[in-house]
Amino acid sequence: MSMGAELAGHVEGIRFTVNDQPVEALSDPATRLTSVLREELALKGTKVGCDAGDCGACTVLIDGAPVCACMTAVAQVAGRSVTTVEGLARDGTMSRLQRSFLDHGAAQCGICTPGMLVAATALLNAVKQPSETQVQDALGGVLCRCTGYRRIIDAVMDAGTRIESRGKGVGAAIPRLDGVPKVLGTDRFGDDVSPHDALLVRVIRSPFHRARFGIGDLDAFVAATPGLVAAFTARDIPGQNLFGVIPPFADQPVFAHGGETRFRGEAVAALVGEREALQDLDLAAVPVSWTELDPTMTTETAKTSEPMHQSRPGNVLVEGFVARGDIDAALTGAAHVVGDSFTTAFVEHGYIEPEAGTAFIRDDGRIEIQACTQAPHMDREAVAAIMGVPEDQIVVTPTAVGGGFGSKIDVSIQPILALAARITGRPCRICYTRPESMRSTTKRHPARMTVNVGADAQGKLMGLRFEGDFDTGAYASWGPTVANRVPVHASGPYNIPAYRARAVALHTNGPVSGAFRGFGVPQAAIAQETLFDRLADACGIDRLEFRLRNALLDGQPTVTGQHFDTGVGIHACLTALQEPWARARTAAAQWNRDNPASPLRRGVGLGTCWYGCGNTSLPNPSTIKAGLRVDGTVRLHQGAVDIGQGSNTVITQIFAEALGVAATDVEMFVGNSDVTPDAGKTSASRQTFVSGKAAMLAGLALREALLRHGNVSDAAEITLTGGKVVLRDGGAERRLDPATLPVDAEGFVFRVAETYDPPTAPLDENGQGEPYALYGYGAQMVELEVDSELGTVKLRHITAAHDVGRAINPQLVQGQIEGGIAQGVGMALMEDYQPGRTENLHDYLIPTIGDIPEIESIIIEVPDAEGPYGAKGLGEHVLIPTAPAILNAIRDATGAIVTTTPATPDRILTAIRAARRTAND
Repeated sequence: MSMGAELAGHVEGIRFTVNDQPVEALSDPATRLTSVLREELALKGTKVGCDAGDCGACTVLIDGAPVCACMTAVAQVAGRSVTTVEGLARDGTMSRLQRSFLDHGAAQCGICTPGMLVAATALLNAVKQPSETQVQDALGGVLCRCTGYRRIIDAVMDAGTRIESRGKGVGAAIPRLDGVPKVLGTDRFGDDVSPHDALLVRVIRSPFHRARFGIGDLDAFVAATPGLVAAFTARDIPGQNLFGVIPPFADQPVFAHGGETRFRGEAVAALVGEREALQDLDLAAVPVSWTELDPTMTTETAKTSEPMHQSRPGNVLVEGFVARGDIDAALTGAAHVVGDSFTTAFVEHGYIEPEAGTAFIRDDGRIEIQACTQAPHMDREAVAAIMGVPEDQIVVTPTAVGGGFGSKIDVSIQPILALAARITGRPCRICYTRPESMRSTTKRHPARMTVNVGADAQGKLMGLRFEGDFDTGAYASWGPTVANRVPVHASGPYNIPAYRARAVALHTNGPVSGAFRGFGVPQAAIAQETLFDRLADACGIDRLEFRLRNALLDGQPTVTGQHFDTGVGIHACLTALQEPWARARTAAAQWNRDNPASPLRRGVGLGTCWYGCGNTSLPNPSTIKAGLRVDGTVRLHQGAVDIGQGSNTVITQIFAEALGVAATDVEMFVGNSDVTPDAGKTSASRQTFVSGKAAMLAGLALREALLRHGNVSDAAEITLTGGKVVLRDGGAERRLDPATLPVDAEGFVFRVAETYDPPTAPLDENGQGEPYALYGYGAQMVELEVDSELGTVKLRHITAAHDVGRAINPQLVQGQIEGGIAQGVGMALMEDYQPGRTENLHDYLIPTIGDIPEIESIIIEVPDAEGPYGAKGLGEHVLIPTAPAILNAIRDATGAIVTTTPATPDRILTAIRAARRTAND
């Protein structure tokens, strides 16, 4: 392929080969190789996650050696051979490594997969049967936020060994139905879908936590700058300059107005222009002036500072509260009481795909936005209000999503793209830089928590008091959800007669805090679970036995007074850990006795979780549409956005099971907000449960329609073959030919749409009620080693038992467990987002492939009657127990009580010294 050959009289470019094909690049010699591959040669499989060599998503082979294409100038490859992920498959056939990634579930969201595959290819070219250490060394420069790396290691080590999946529907560990494009590098993410001639959008943002600003003559600046097309600010927004994921709390402007910004990274203006011109533009030259103001940066100072929003005195956004029994009497009468205060940090989502997308004016005059998102219908609603048009004038098409974990529920790029497309009349694109993504998007809420818990002489819990302040940043986002969810969950999955929990979301000038895998529950679990270990010790009871003694059982009331007759799985999770716990405790104690002079100390820790699936005491519907098409195919409109967790596969498996066909017989169709109904946001561990239940109902409805049309019994078997539907009922056979039936405007001859909304009830003034239709449960055990001289931690093994009700796809369940654990490891040991200091993937640390130990997943199935085929959600639960289990294991190894996360070496050493002083007193 030669881009220059088509141009007569062109200046000779840089010649090299890509995937064995000769090419000629006409870009400036200093242009990044990523840009040439993606923009000039249209090879979109090479991803850009950082443009700094930190994430490895852009890994390619140059003369067989892996390099970061984002750190390579195109001039450096002159006369050389470049291999991208597109070159790994031959004649449309996956390489054995790509096949292994698919078979092992090593690709989840898929954004890091090309880099992983290319780096692993280089390893396998040099070492045919690599060891785990060699795999870790070879892939250590490629970051993954979804998988937890263990599936990737297995896939590389087992490359060439096929895994045959068994079964066709619910319970079958079939490979991801959307997995082939991910391993081929053809999946299209937010920055992969824009037309070549699209204008680029860049945003001007505040460099300060709080500032006054002034905007000069942007029109003159645009006119004087070649390649610029337009600039816009708050004054150019035709509708309301306001958005928020919870409409009654919507308070965030698209562009700051009133001359003041409230957080570092807040947008004040945007520029639109030709890509080359805008990429090279120094944004410091834009006529925007700044005056730094004194910010409010902690929840303590927020309580006495001037309100950032006049309707919220004391900077209180929301206060959540749950009370049951007489907590004062319970703690006073307890034989043993422990308590402490805890602090957690901002945590960055760290998805490898920055926010990206494109927007354009359709032929019918409507605006279409194609972007990475967790909630396309919420995006449509928000953008329509901002643009001042009816919702049907906005079409949102979700692209593949390179990780989300909650942050991509909030709108970010969508209204800016819509405005740019409307103002210029041309397709417009945007892709945040890594620092821009980290500065401007939401984080996990930092928390300051004080907890006291008491038990009687037999180790039975009597009462727990929880007080927590959660830093929700400058705007609301998901702060109300966090404040209301935490008090419901801060007890853990235990039977506690007296309970009082209060969580307050407070505004500061910090980053906006939003949804992040657990909505505040992981922070609360750190306090509750570490104190349970200390309380068990005070009672003289084994720590696992203490939890078993107090675990919720079927029929017992939760702290909100809710009773579940079936489906309470925490006891089963803990029971599954009894043998591993006894073994690990014995082994750690023996090792410590055998090595008394070593600074290395081994320990074992536990953590548990429960998590309500779906919205808290609020409507939470999903709608699934499906049908038989005139060509004989069964199409499932799958609106439960897959961000790597596997909903494309799981929802299809559930639907297929209900219909009575194989999942591979169903055409899964994502579509857009026009044609695919709203299946709700992908968050709160709701999709398998809520959208899965809607899919089950849709499958049953379509089955009923086909069977009634064929006049066969409910026991009939359905087979799809040759464009026909075959119904076999005992010895009888009926054939339906869809081509002979009336067809609707969408090509369906039978069409169904079913909605499911979980049954919940509001919480009263004491937080009593039925906030969730079901919960998921889990327990994890961590084995680790602490260097008591350096304060470093080496994780040795993690055992995780999680109750999923029914494992719709066991392979995907394992992938979720491992990925959640990896994020829990980061939260426990290294992740601390500090605005202005850790705004890249070099200074902000997330776990690498060498940080995650072997993980043993124990899938527990305690069915819940409300879930589809008994299934419960899982995505959030798996992260919650990890950090407290690690902290408990550190204490078990050294006696150190760490109450501030992350547990960095300096904090661990400080805690070890404190423990030694206490022991000597």
